[in-house]
Amino acid sequence: MSNFTEGRPASSNRALEHLAALGQSIWLDFIRRDWLTDGRVAGLIEQGLRGMTSNPTIFEQAIDSTEGGDAYEAALHQLVRDDPHTTVQAAYDRLTWDDIRAAADLFLPRYQAWHADDGYVSVEVSPTLARDAEATVREARRIWDALARPNVMIKVPATQAGLPAITTLIAEGINVNVTLIFSIGRYRQVMDAYIAGLARRHAAGGALDHVRSVASFFVSRMDTLVDRQLDERAAAHPQEAEAIARLHGKAAVANAKLAYRAFVERHQAADFAALAAAGARRQRPLWASTSTKNPAYPDLLYVDPLIGPDTVNTVPPKTLEAIQDHGRVARTVDQGVDQAARDLDALSQHGIQLEQVTDQLEAEGVASFEKSFETLMASLDAKLRQLAPARGGAQ
Repeated sequence: MSNFTEGRPASSNRALEHLAALGQSIWLDFIRRDWLTDGRVAGLIEQGLRGMTSNPTIFEQAIDSTEGGDAYEAALHQLVRDDPHTTVQAAYDRLTWDDIRAAADLFLPRYQAWHADDGYVSVEVSPTLARDAEATVREARRIWDALARPNVMIKVPATQAGLPAITTLIAEGINVNVTLIFSIGRYRQVMDAYIAGLARRHAAGGALDHVRSVASFFVSRMDTLVDRQLDERAAAHPQEAEAIARLHGKAAVANAKLAYRAFVERHQAADFAALAAAGARRQRPLWASTSTKNPAYPDLLYVDPLIGPDTVNTVPPKTLEAIQDHGRVARTVDQGVDQAARDLDALSQHGIQLEQVTDQLEAEGVASFEKSFETLMASLDAKLRQLAPARGGAQ
């Protein structure tokens, strides 16, 4: 399709540009070394890709994958040749940081052209620190200093312990991607933590114009859990089954639309306006977990309804392909917000307690990343033992 019309599918090589024109940046929720070295990421940047995100699960899959694992095996061999007694932590740092640096370098010219608004690559602090604010800050500083790239974002979970860490890191001028946000209440706390960090930095005389943050609001996981609870409710209360059926697949998008409304309201407040006058930028909401988990749902269920100004959507490769093939480009994120509120109210009326849902999702999200991190560290330990049997179990 050669001509673009708002609301219609965009041509595959222009879709990301059209989304950017509406204020939405598409980032890739994926990283693997062969993609960085064979031109695939560079080609996507040419098509309008504006950033990348990683997490422990992504690195676990990349390093242990049959497709991209050879590059990591070669790097491990070199690492052991350089230091036969290398630790698992050092190996993890070397493999992941080399990827993050390479990706950041690919995006750096665009980061500069976009005046530091896009072109970021995100890397996570160890999820084992999610309940320890001081340790999170120390680890974030360590990663930031080691990577030494202005277009890196350090991912910090939106746990209660993560909130003060966000404020401290922003005050120090470290870019932060706040991850694992599920509830609007917690999202408001995240925005407050970001703005508090900016205020602290401004009061200390620090520049604000190159400090950036995004707030990663997880989407599809809510439908996965809520739909299951709705099925249980319908089985227990068959008289409600018809009304319940209409609510399947509604919770996640509704929650995100109300989160966007909260974003707009918070960044219109006087305290942020004063900081914006000094160069501060909005902490954009980033829609995460936007691949469709239920095969009965449209593949772009968590993309097409959430397009609008000052938003980011980070998508896995398959979802990116779907956007380029048949994504519908139109401003949608602030449309149907009243209906979204009604949908969430209806869920409550049918016994779905959203606060319990979001608390469970946060706990499961942290646990999932911890498991991936621990699995990857155990895999690296086994690989290192094969390469250097005498190294022992040093961590």
